[in-house]
Amino acid sequence: MVAKSVPKPKTHKPASKKKQVLKFSICISPGVMDEDIVSPSLLEKYLKEHIKVNKKLNNLGKDVHVERDKSTIHVTANIPFSKRYLKYLTKKFLKRHKLRDFLRVVAKSKDSYEFRFFNFENEDTDDEEEN
Repeated sequence: MVAKSVPKPKTHKPASKKKQVLKFSICISPGVMDEDIVSPSLLEKYLKEHIKVNKKLNNLGKDVHVERDKSTIHVTANIPFSKRYLKYLTKKFLKRHKLRDFLRVVAKSKDSYEFRFFNFENEDTDDEEEN
């Protein structure tokens, strides 16, 4: 008895990868907005000037879009883009405007950040309560 070779099934073309659109947002909490500490327009301008695409500044093109609503900045990317990079840039923005000691950047959800005040507790009041 002779073994017959089984024909191999035809391989299909690899499925073309769909472009993944990444959407991130940076919310400025109402407490920060009420104090007029951070201007959303300044943050939007800073992000547009400092986001690097292909290792170049001012190269957003069609790949990355930065938009602003009242108190929210939306960043939409058609290329691989890190949420961590967005946090890095916002912290750099705060440092440049000397606000890093008062505000922090906190993850609000999987795809958004929020500015919040640091919670400072008065050490003087604690000492008075102990006496």
